[in-house]
Formats: sequence, structure tokens, C-alpha cells
Amino acid sequence: MGFRQWTSHGKGEIEHSRFAKIGKNVIFEDGVKVFAPETIEIGDNVYFGHHTQVKGHPAGKMKIGSNCWIGPNCFIQSPGSIEIGDYVGIGANVLIITSQHDLKSNEKIIINKPLQLEKVIIEDNVDLGAGVIILPGVRIGNGSVVGAGSVVTKDVPANSVVVGNPARILRTLS
Repeated sequence: MGFRQWTSHGKGEIEHSRFAKIGKNVIFEDGVKVFAPETIEIGDNVYFGHHTQVKGHPAGKMKIGSNCWIGPNCFIQSPGSIEIGDYVGIGANVLIITSQHDLKSNEKIIINKPLQLEKVIIEDNVDLGAGVIILPGVRIGNGSVVGAGSVVTKDVPANSVVVGNPARILRTLS
């Protein structure tokens, strides 16, 4: 395949008119960068903390529901698509990733292996602690809590508390 030619994604400057949809009372703190906003829908009353990067992508869609809080220094990328429900809290330094290199490919150079794109779904009323990493293809069920620093590699059932690396169910909420 050979070396890929990289191109810039631009400066990530926020222009409300470029979003696929943007609701009322959406707050972008200083340093927030948004890329490919034409692939992003945002509901009402959404907060983005300082220096967060929101990377839409032409290959996927990103939908963020209403009444969400996204902490500072988060990285959210959506070539595989992302759906974030309503009333979701996302702590500082959270990573939500929807692509990874296909390690089964015959390509010898890892960075040249094709990307696998997998959707991430975070249902309503979910809380992600600081430093959580959500990997491609994961669904986090309604009312669940992911403890700080956890790495979520598989689906989380509704009303669960998960912790660790990889994240495991600690208990069920009533």
C-alpha cells in the first residue's frame, strides 16, 4: 500500500451554521475544537468543557442528545458513528473511539492497515467518570455508571456500575 499522504483536518473553529443540527443553549468553552460539524447533531442544553476535541467524520455521524455535560480535555471521534443519549455526563479526559486498525489485514505496516469502523452507543442517563476510554463497537445501557479510569471494551447492561481495565460489572443499580 505504501505511505499514506496525510492532510490537515483544519483548525476546528466553531461555526454554528455548519452543524447538521445544533440546539439551544449549547456552550463551547475556550479551546474546544470541532471538526466536520456537518456530520454532527447536538441537542439542547449541552456543555463542552475547555479544550475538548469533537471530531466528526464523513464516514459516520455523531448525535449528542439534550442536557449533556462533556468535561474538559475529552476526545470524541466518529468515523464509525456515535449516538449519545439525553442526560449523559462525561467526565474530564474521556476518550470515545469508533475506529481501529484491522490487525487481521495482510498489510505489514500497522498504520497502513485498513480501519475498522464500529458504532458506539451511549444510552440515556449514563455517567462516565474522568479518564474513561470507550472502545469501538460498545453500547452502554441506560442508567449505567462507568467508574473513573475504566476501559470499556464490551457492552454494558442497563443500570450497571462498571469499573476497571477492562471494565467489569461491580454491581447493578435498582
